[in-house]
Amino acid sequence: MPKNYDKQFKLDCIQYYHDHKDLGLIGCANNLGISHQSLSRWQKEFRESGDLESRGSGNFSSDEEKEIARLKRELRDTQDALDVLKKAIGILGK
Repeated sequence: MPKNYDKQFKLDCIQYYHDHKDLGLIGCANNLGISHQSLSRWQKEFRESGDLESRGSGNFSSDEEKEIARLKRELRDTQDALDVLKKAIGILGK
């Protein structure tokens, strides 16, 4: 499962690389505990657009979207619990 890093972490990694160019991309990535491909991609994205896209959890454009996501999670969890109960009834009913 891929890791999701927040925007500030990515910006800090880019700054670390610029401050320690003598270590090289791979050395900086190893020190930061990330892959050099990730650091390279973040640096390129920041250089081209001046900003970084952050798709981690909690990045909602409004409180309404955040509430919808919470309700969807709650509905999914409730449906999972209902499925378990249905299976239990089926087993105990025999």
